[in-house]
Amino acid sequence: SLSLFVFIYSYILAFYFGTAGLSYRFIYDKKQEQHPKFLPRQKLLEMACASRALPVITVLTIPWILGELHGYSLVYKDWDKFGYPYLALSAVMFILFTDFCIYWIHRLEHHPMVYAKCHKLHHKWIVCTPYASHAFHPVDGYLQSLPYHMAVFIFPMHEYVYLALFAFVNVWSVMIHDGEYVSNNSLVNGAAHHTVHHLYFYYNYGQFTTLFDRLFNSYRKPTQEIYDRSRRNSKTVQASQAHAIDTALPTLESRKKTQ
Repeated sequence: SLSLFVFIYSYILAFYFGTAGLSYRFIYDKKQEQHPKFLPRQKLLEMACASRALPVITVLTIPWILGELHGYSLVYKDWDKFGYPYLALSAVMFILFTDFCIYWIHRLEHHPMVYAKCHKLHHKWIVCTPYASHAFHPVDGYLQSLPYHMAVFIFPMHEYVYLALFAFVNVWSVMIHDGEYVSNNSLVNGAAHHTVHHLYFYYNYGQFTTLFDRLFNSYRKPTQEIYDRSRRNSKTVQASQAHAIDTALPTLESRKKTQ
């Protein structure tokens, strides 16, 4: 219904601009905007792209939300229904299930037959700001959100655990685009790992962990200078990254055209 659309869209828009805005204001390393691959007026372009995508994604998502609201999912309200240990287990299951699904959705979106039509827009942002987190083609955004809705139709989750995790994944999407590489954990697909994906395209497709990139041979470890602000913002490092990107882009385009 229209009222449901307005409510959901307003919430998503406020959450996106609020979370990305706070990240940009207090966390984002703005010196990265001097990178040769950072586009003129890129922050505004990212905002505009997200603002166009989110209404379409909301419309596509409403059937899933209606299914959840009308009791067709496995969302439950009674804390004792499956016991408290299951609350923690269901959260782990949610992360692993969605990470696996998004890995393959994301990787397939890099196939030459799909990339230009769906995912290429998101890779316009080679050096990202937090506003790039939701700046993609609406079909791309919808496809990558599907596992979050599918999960509660496959295994039970308490409604508050589900809502908390749903909020977390949106915050996480902002965090992995914020350019602040706090975690150097090789199992966590943090901002450094996702930066590698935006810079070099063919690596680190996972959302939360590097598990499936490791299992399916698409993992690339971030280099040490990426964790050091002074080193990663040096003109030498940025020029080297720009050269690597310029070398990779023709290969990506030629692969797309031959399929």
